[in-house]
Amino acid sequence: MTDQAPQERSRFTRLMFPDGQEPDPRFTLANERTFLAWVRTSLALLGGGIALEAFAQDLPVQLRHAAALLLVATSLVISVSAVLRWRNVELAMRRDRALPAPAMTMVLAGGLTIASLVLLAVLLSMGG
Repeated sequence: MTDQAPQERSRFTRLMFPDGQEPDPRFTLANERTFLAWVRTSLALLGGGIALEAFAQDLPVQLRHAAALLLVATSLVISVSAVLRWRNVELAMRRDRALPAPAMTMVLAGGLTIASLVLLAVLLSMGG
């Protein structure tokens, strides 16, 4: 660490985080890593929905569409929620407040549970 004066915050940083103190960079970077993990999860779900629609031709069309749509919709919700959570956590750290509850985990668990149950029912009905 040096005794230099802190640098002026960029316009984007002032827009995103208008108040509060700069948090420890380690916590900010950990928040970014968590955001990227949610983005990877979202991309995996998106890929799963696309693959299901493209390659699972043995499944009934309506169920295949429904399951693929559920995976893609869950992907969209998670990607948007990841950005919002990243910002809310960053604001909480800057304002020295408690971190918000992770609502995304419930969305992910619910979406995957429904998609899994639908696919399980379809596969069992096909004589699997």
